[in-house]
Amino acid sequence: MKTKYFIVTVLLVWAGVKVQAQEQLKLSLSDVIELASQQSLDAFRNKNMFRASYWEYRYFKADRLPSLSLDATPLDFNRYRNREYNFQTNEEEYVQREYLNSDFGLSLNQNVALTGGRLFLRSELGMVKNLSGDKKNSYQSTPISIGYQQNLNGYNELKWKAKIEPLKYEKAKKVFIESREELAMKATQNFFSLVAAEINLSIAENNKASADTLYTIGKGRFQVGTVTQDELLNLQLRQLQAEQSLNSARMELSRAQTRLNSFLGLEKEVEISCIIPKEIPELEVKAGVAIAKALENSPEIMDQQQRLLAEDQRVDEAKSETGLNTSIYALYGLDQSSAKLEDVYTDPDQRQRFQLGVNIPIVDWGRRKGRYQMAEYNREVVRATVNQARIDFEQDVVQTVMEFNLQSDQVRNASLADTVAQQGFEVAFQRFLIGKLDVINLNQARNDLETARRDYVTALSAYWRYYYSVRRLTLFDFAEDMPLTEQYEQILEN
Repeated sequence: MKTKYFIVTVLLVWAGVKVQAQEQLKLSLSDVIELASQQSLDAFRNKNMFRASYWEYRYFKADRLPSLSLDATPLDFNRYRNREYNFQTNEEEYVQREYLNSDFGLSLNQNVALTGGRLFLRSELGMVKNLSGDKKNSYQSTPISIGYQQNLNGYNELKWKAKIEPLKYEKAKKVFIESREELAMKATQNFFSLVAAEINLSIAENNKASADTLYTIGKGRFQVGTVTQDELLNLQLRQLQAEQSLNSARMELSRAQTRLNSFLGLEKEVEISCIIPKEIPELEVKAGVAIAKALENSPEIMDQQQRLLAEDQRVDEAKSETGLNTSIYALYGLDQSSAKLEDVYTDPDQRQRFQLGVNIPIVDWGRRKGRYQMAEYNREVVRATVNQARIDFEQDVVQTVMEFNLQSDQVRNASLADTVAQQGFEVAFQRFLIGKLDVINLNQARNDLETARRDYVTALSAYWRYYYSVRRLTLFDFAEDMPLTEQYEQILEN
């Protein structure tokens, strides 16, 4: 991975030098994919979405660890009037009171994943200073108290989080790898769009030059009577059409160039020239193996598992509310109060509390039972949906693999047809020059040449799209016979 980043860095530096010197850059398909994976907007978004998923998982992990917190009210001054009974005058009267209060508390909390309860330790110290009347101070401390809180209805949210959150994070890893392959597919599409535009421009330029030459030759032959006026007009028409096609090809090349520059995050002044890949991997993927790898690695399968777990959680939560709901709260500690601070930790008294809460539904008109039944039915719907999605997913894998395996033959045939068409046009052009071929047959040879060239590029583009589609569905590199992975730690550090 470090080697790959080094190569990309060298490529970017070289690209910068090239741009400054000539504002032109020659890139292969692999170069475009690497640049896109490093500096495109899609790559930036994919990395930050993964980082967000990572910190969500970190939050879940932290929630299972002890938490220590300090809560304090260092200063609380209160001046108010309070209605009190005066025993000397036997009358109610308003008396002004002033006090200064300070409180400090240190808490240690631990969620218990096994039961879903909460265990806590706490230490407290407080002070009240009366600023009116006798102006005495009073201190109170709880050196230590230990307690436990637990719902007894059978629903344990922590248990469900322990099942779902790790699965979500593993899915986020797979989604990131999948997004890399989707980025490669998008880069391939933009790359071959520019390739097609370059080829169309090359064809248009050749057609224009050929049409000019043929029209010049035709005018000479028309003078000597070997070319009819209809044929001469046809040559002139072809010359005008070639000029129009050339202008259109230039505009399309400019649009394709702009799209690729924008996708790669390059300046609009950069002119990219594409290096067409001449070789394709000798690779045939077996559908059964592809399905097995897809079921093992695909984030879509993990998403289906997560959906099923989420529905089981909702059913469990709804079921816990249909019957008797109870909870317990137990506390044991030590506390003491005194007019002197140094005495509040001397001979503390016991502090105890036990609370049992009960909630019994008597008449709720079937609301709790209805919620449980809705959760059950929704779960059945999701199960059926997931089963159908699993079938569709496997069919999609099989179809994509079949199309990929067939596409390699399509590329070879299109390449051979391109070579044959080029040779055929050269022969036809030479025969026309010596007067042994008419204009109609020459135009047909030119059309065959253009069609064969475009078909070859189309077949090559489709091959690489299917290649990355198979990788995206399976998250497996069949060329190297290894699963696709990423250096997640390096992504989180950058």
